[in-house]
Amino acid sequence: MKRNFILASMILSILALSSCNNSQHQQAAQGPMPFPVESATKSNVTVYNEYAANIEGEQNIEIRAKVDGFVDKIYIDEGAEVKKGQMLFKLSSQTLNQQVNAAKANIEVAKAQLVSAQVEVDKITPLVQKNIISAVQLQTAESSLNAAKAQLIASQANYMNAKENLDYTFIKSPVDGIIGSIPYRIGSLVGRSEAQPLTTVSNISNVYAYFTLNEKQLLQFNRQLNGNSIASKIKELPEVELILADGSTYDHKGKIETINGMVNPRTGSISYRAIFPNPANLLRSGSSGKVKMPSIENNIIMVPQKATYEMQGKKFVYLVNKENKVQAKEVSISTSIDEKFIVQNGLNEGETFVTDGLIKLREGMLIQPMNQKHSPEGNAAFSKK
Repeated sequence: MKRNFILASMILSILALSSCNNSQHQQAAQGPMPFPVESATKSNVTVYNEYAANIEGEQNIEIRAKVDGFVDKIYIDEGAEVKKGQMLFKLSSQTLNQQVNAAKANIEVAKAQLVSAQVEVDKITPLVQKNIISAVQLQTAESSLNAAKAQLIASQANYMNAKENLDYTFIKSPVDGIIGSIPYRIGSLVGRSEAQPLTTVSNISNVYAYFTLNEKQLLQFNRQLNGNSIASKIKELPEVELILADGSTYDHKGKIETINGMVNPRTGSISYRAIFPNPANLLRSGSSGKVKMPSIENNIIMVPQKATYEMQGKKFVYLVNKENKVQAKEVSISTSIDEKFIVQNGLNEGETFVTDGLIKLREGMLIQPMNQKHSPEGNAAFSKK
């Protein structure tokens, strides 16, 4: 029995060895597995950086009452388009009308006093010339005449001031624009001391987009521009785009107009202002978006994101050596652009790496490299995510 068992075991071992040899011979006949590879090359890339922006109208003018009074009429509604000089509000004017009438009456009184003072001077002058009366009386009369003239000027000024205050009860738009919120209603008492304005008129024919860069971004950005002064650098700046709140790109491109002269010490950032045309009034004051600004990255190496894998928070690529064996290599990534990574360290120009199928690879594995076609070198454009 024992002899039969030993014989059966020997037969099974021979069959297993034969099967293994057949498998190895079959694998050797197939050869190494093919994998797509690519050689690392340096190129200049136009990168589009996005910065959160606040949008404001070219003019945001608060409409305030210059005189105290009750709101009699409101001629516009919130969100309405208005033209320069268009009526917005009418304030009560009864008291101011009385002040205008009183000031006008004071002018007539002053004129009468002036006439009387002039008559007195005309009467005394020949008498003084004939030495009938003293010259002191003439001087007194002339002083009264001068006082009457001054009183008339003061009365006229008071009338103009009262009339101007009356005109202030008719509140008109100083610019073309869009009406903001109206916190007051008919009958509300308003005046110069009110915290809230009657409304706001926003001139949005052009809009400003305000955004910030940190110090590192500012230095990097400035090194790419020619010119020694801020004005000369601004002239070198390319046009920028605006990404709206719904993710769409605004139809019109803008231009950076100003760069703040100081870095905010609390945030370490500096503010930029770009201007965009707004012919269709699509953009409104207070809205938000993202300014998309191009910058050039010189002599950089980019790899497809699928050509990397992550382990313990680090990223790796598989390099291919002269024997067509793969070797894992850690790389340092600076940023992601579309479906590619910008490699900061770890990959040198000319080195070959596997671009796809990394899950099938193992350290030291022999592969069959399949070269991919390279995209044309030179300037390419990408957007940061």
